[in-house]
Amino acid sequence: MRNRNRGELAKLEMTPMIDVVFQLLIFFIVTLKAQDVLAYLNVSRPAPPEDPPPQELTLLTIQIGADGWVLNGKPYSGTDGFASMERQLARLASFHRDANILIKCTDEAPHAFLVRTLNACAREGMTKVSLFSL
Repeated sequence: MRNRNRGELAKLEMTPMIDVVFQLLIFFIVTLKAQDVLAYLNVSRPAPPEDPPPQELTLLTIQIGADGWVLNGKPYSGTDGFASMERQLARLASFHRDANILIKCTDEAPHAFLVRTLNACAREGMTKVSLFSL
């Protein structure tokens, strides 16, 4: 038998193959139409209610001044002003616990009035409180 000239074994380069695979992958991703896939999904949803329940947006306004409080237009002042306002707030909270409360505080109002008002709201579990400085 003849001795053949055995040269180097041929190398298979992987880098060009990987490049071609990535280019094909990118091509198919770009040409895929997602709307076609979504168009054939079978989704059953419940029908919307005929009459949606009315969403009542309740806004309670408390204005704090140097002489006392004004709850929804009704003034509370004097020695029993805060206790009366707090009772009224508790009564309103029993009906509308998720009511939005807007507290308007003047710069003449004592800081203690604001703190007592915020504590009363917290005691009643009313958490949607906004503070506005006048």
